[in-house]
Amino acid sequence: MSSNAERIWLASYPAGTPAEIDTDSQPSVVSMFEQACRDYRDRPAFHSMGKSITYGDLDRLSLQFAVALRGRLGLAKGDRVALMMPNILQYPIALFGVLRAGLVVVNTNPMYTPRELKHQLNDSGAKAIVVLENFASVLQEVRDQTKLEHVIVTGVGDQLGFPKSLLVNFALKVVKKAVPAYHLPGSLKFNAVLSSGDGGTLPPTEVGPEDLAFLQYTGGTTGVSKGAMLT
Repeated sequence: MSSNAERIWLASYPAGTPAEIDTDSQPSVVSMFEQACRDYRDRPAFHSMGKSITYGDLDRLSLQFAVALRGRLGLAKGDRVALMMPNILQYPIALFGVLRAGLVVVNTNPMYTPRELKHQLNDSGAKAIVVLENFASVLQEVRDQTKLEHVIVTGVGDQLGFPKSLLVNFALKVVKKAVPAYHLPGSLKFNAVLSSGDGGTLPPTEVGPEDLAFLQYTGGTTGVSKGAMLT
């Protein structure tokens, strides 16, 4: 390992910042996340379209989502869940919910073509997907060619609170025509899934440092996109 004299960037660290990261201090990303929620409960965690959620909000909502994934949807530890959304508030809620449930996040590019989406869903073995309704028509084209068991659809405004949520979703659908028509029989609404986990209990789920957390797909510059395994 390099000496501190060779790592000149350490001189820029604030006082009290360790030069090394103690990877043994937390057994998993989930443990680190839950610790942050306890430590910074009242601080803002994410901000989107004029709405902020605190670490406490994120703790509560992601736990609800985790309970719903394991309970209502019946997913088991290690199952893959694709997330096909941009940076809206539903994304961190879903991401940490998936991880807390002991499942595997498969981040999916919202700009994928049907062919690219089909490849990633089949290659990852995703059993469920959370998709922004703006891209649901793309999923419709390939859903029957995948092993998806559950489809959860969300609108941009779903976590913005009343009445802003209704206004934003209405404007995107009716005024801007930004949501192409789609037909996904049996699909579930994000907020309904979230509500179904309220008050429930997450089954005991031990998540360790070697458990798979993400299948993060490459850009596919030398062929088809490949899933990098991140613990």
